[in-house]
Amino acid sequence: MLTKGLSMSDPVVLLAKDPRGVATVTINRPDVNNAYNGDVIQGLIDAFGDCAADDAVRVVVLRGNGKHFQAGADLKWLNAIGALSPEENVEVSRRTASAVCGLNDFPKPTVALVHGGCFGGGVGIVAACDVVIASEDAIFAITEARWGVMAGIIVPHLNAAMGPRNVRRYALTCERFKAAKAAEMGLVHEVCPTGALDEAAAPVIDQLLLSAPEAITQTKQVILDHANITLAPAYFEQLVAQHAEKRQSDEAAEGLKSFAEKRQPAWYPDAAT
Repeated sequence: MLTKGLSMSDPVVLLAKDPRGVATVTINRPDVNNAYNGDVIQGLIDAFGDCAADDAVRVVVLRGNGKHFQAGADLKWLNAIGALSPEENVEVSRRTASAVCGLNDFPKPTVALVHGGCFGGGVGIVAACDVVIASEDAIFAITEARWGVMAGIIVPHLNAAMGPRNVRRYALTCERFKAAKAAEMGLVHEVCPTGALDEAAAPVIDQLLLSAPEAITQTKQVILDHANITLAPAYFEQLVAQHAEKRQSDEAAEGLKSFAEKRQPAWYPDAAT
């Protein structure tokens, strides 16, 4: 199996390809539960760009290294973004949105294998994949509003995967839900025993390899077009601007500070009053 890190100095995203044409993209920051930062975003863009350009790649599997699939945004990184200029901040949001939309629009079939925690942007990543298999230990949460930021750039993908009614609950309450609930809502296609993700994925990958590559690409594009899931450029930029603006708001600053200080945010009512 050919394996390469997308960054020689800090391989936060790994890419491996097997002889069948199955590529595996692995988020590789286990020390921080695979929380994403600018390097992870770039690594995902590079890895999927590589797979799109390689005619030998037929299927891409996405997974996380360590105890968790993906724990959302690195909050230390979010704090650092708060000090950027507005223009730099917008560019960060644009690259984040491009990574998720690029995954959604990717011309080859994608399979997400989810274990442990899958929070915030991680849920958006899962929603943008074609097939999602989760182990029984997987826990999901759309956490952005808890920290005073917003999940705007992943909401279209969440709506398509879970339905707006479910997103209205879970993106507003930020409560956690288990793999069985995720499957009930449509975010997850299949739930398997903990530790059995590869076994559960094997027959699905085999079925994808049995389908003709060009037919898959064309079928996927028709599905996206008919369901209006691909974002128009103007709406993409609107979501990017909203996402960036909210991240540099006073509310976001308080949300991130309260998390760092392990206290309730200022907007939470004091039970003593």
